[in-house]
Amino acid sequence: MSFLKGLCHPKRMKWGAVALLGLFGLLLLLPLMPIQAIADEAPAGAPAATEGATAVEKAKDVHWKIEGIVSGPPAPKLKYPDNYGTYGTFQSRTLIWVANQQHLYFGSFVLAVPMFVLVMELVGMLQKDKRMAKKYDDLAHEFMKISLTAYSITAILGGVLIFTFLALYPGFFMYLAGIFRPVMHIYALLFILESGILYVYYYGWDRMNESAYLKWCHLSLSVLLNTVGLILMFFANTWVAFMQSPSGVDEQGRFLGNIWMAIHTPLVIPIVVHRILGNAAFGGGVVAAYAAYRLLAAKSPEEKAHYDWMSYTAMFMGVLNLIPLPFAGYWLMREVYAYRQQMGITLMGGLLAWVFIMQATMIATLFVTLNYYLWTAMGRMPGAERYYKYFKYMLLVLIVSTLTWLTPHTLVMTPAELKAMGGAQHPVVGNYGVMSAKNTAINTIITTTVLCFCIYQRANKVPTVKWARIGNLALAAIFVGAELNILFLGIYGYYIPANVRIGLSVPQVCSTLSTLFIGVTLNTMMLKNARSLGEVRWGQMSVRGAYALFLLAVAFTWTMAVMGYIRSSVRLHWHVNEIMRDASPWAFTNPIGYAGNINSMNVLIFWTMLLFVFWLGSLTDKKVPAKVKEAAPEGIVGETIPVASH
Repeated sequence: MSFLKGLCHPKRMKWGAVALLGLFGLLLLLPLMPIQAIADEAPAGAPAATEGATAVEKAKDVHWKIEGIVSGPPAPKLKYPDNYGTYGTFQSRTLIWVANQQHLYFGSFVLAVPMFVLVMELVGMLQKDKRMAKKYDDLAHEFMKISLTAYSITAILGGVLIFTFLALYPGFFMYLAGIFRPVMHIYALLFILESGILYVYYYGWDRMNESAYLKWCHLSLSVLLNTVGLILMFFANTWVAFMQSPSGVDEQGRFLGNIWMAIHTPLVIPIVVHRILGNAAFGGGVVAAYAAYRLLAAKSPEEKAHYDWMSYTAMFMGVLNLIPLPFAGYWLMREVYAYRQQMGITLMGGLLAWVFIMQATMIATLFVTLNYYLWTAMGRMPGAERYYKYFKYMLLVLIVSTLTWLTPHTLVMTPAELKAMGGAQHPVVGNYGVMSAKNTAINTIITTTVLCFCIYQRANKVPTVKWARIGNLALAAIFVGAELNILFLGIYGYYIPANVRIGLSVPQVCSTLSTLFIGVTLNTMMLKNARSLGEVRWGQMSVRGAYALFLLAVAFTWTMAVMGYIRSSVRLHWHVNEIMRDASPWAFTNPIGYAGNINSMNVLIFWTMLLFVFWLGSLTDKKVPAKVKEAAPEGIVGETIPVASH
């Protein structure tokens, strides 16, 4: 009995939870296991070679070129209308497009929010002040409440998606189900496990707050919930990656018996990493929009202060994932080029090049809106007015960089215009449409955004450390040096061959990341024990700032839709690239205008449903007026935050 009491000691439980976190982290690294080590093993269920037995048929993997035992039929030769379904005059592809996009939106949302909840709950548990700990814990609980209804909608939309596939693309769906049959039951069991953990985690929140031991158990449930969610997302993306870059099958599409080779396609890891960052940024934007909605509807100063702080927190966590997102996108494009050069050319310089201009427009909108929000938010911080004079210069840099990033390399013209210009490339403007200029532009945009955040950090503070002057000089050297290096490499890229120029993106990214990690860290250290010029007046955010958060969230949503269209369209007329051909009447790349209309419709449908989710969440709110003026997180001192009963 004494052994059990010792085992349940809060400190031991804390380290046990940390060990459990490490274990789950190792599980998430499983997809990085070398493919050769798995391929050297005999496939599960493969017939053993015995003397005198009939020789089994073997074939080479279409990508890995590793020999395996043929364990499935070839990819079917689809015919229309035998292997396709129709629904009136609607394009079947458009119907599956809408069903897939809505499921992806809600799935991304419910994947991202538990990540934020885990961080907020952990921050609260590490607070020494109990009142501070309760504030962060209540915020984490409210985050989780927002996503609870979305979980049910996600499951419903998943069912709708499966039935849509079975009704409209039965031949294609059955082929993929045959390839991934060994792990489909695992996917289903993980979904059931996630649902069970979710409900225990949410409805046991108050009960597990009663002791330190139970609270660490609750945090462990949060870690487990996020781990299962990430594994589920990985399995879901294996289908997408297989369609774009198949492996584990031979040239005829026959399964070679090793499911790991079918899962571990050449593009699966960059796709998963890109989607994790995109989902987290998207989730932060959606929660920030929810908080902005509640801020605009709030009546009391306490409610306004609470939702102002909540919107800033959600926006900040979303931006942490937004900043590395373009780099993950470049990594994905690099892997696409390495897999099939023609596919990369189609994406960046061919049929889909102008869609990337649309994508660049939305990402530039995200960063400009983010900077505008931070500038507006400084209005609630005494002393920030001394930095106002710099905003116009930062805005000029953002505008010039955005225009450079949006400049196309080639223009869409009529034959007469083409003849008059002498080619599809403008003699002047076309020089700014190459990747040297675009890489320089996006890195400059991100560096400017990091600088804006550093200014926001010290808006109402004055550093008091002895080395403040040296620190300011070092901070200026970091940003100026990084930007000079980015500009130099961008200009130098015009004087070297294309195959060498591609490698210059790496040192440019390193310069940008230096401002993020070294610059922000140094700025934070300088502000330790800084002299305050006044408390942050939470709740006094202007209406324009709240609307900026709505624009941020909608831009996230539209960007996800555009990227999904690009990823799907790069397969051209293939269901599974170079293995299973699309034989339907819709086996063509949709025009940009049509794609823009469908993407806009998807965004409208999603936000209509999400507003319903927000409304449902507001029905359960019962505000309990705070009886005492509680301490608040840094920047919220002086405001009373209401406590919501959940």
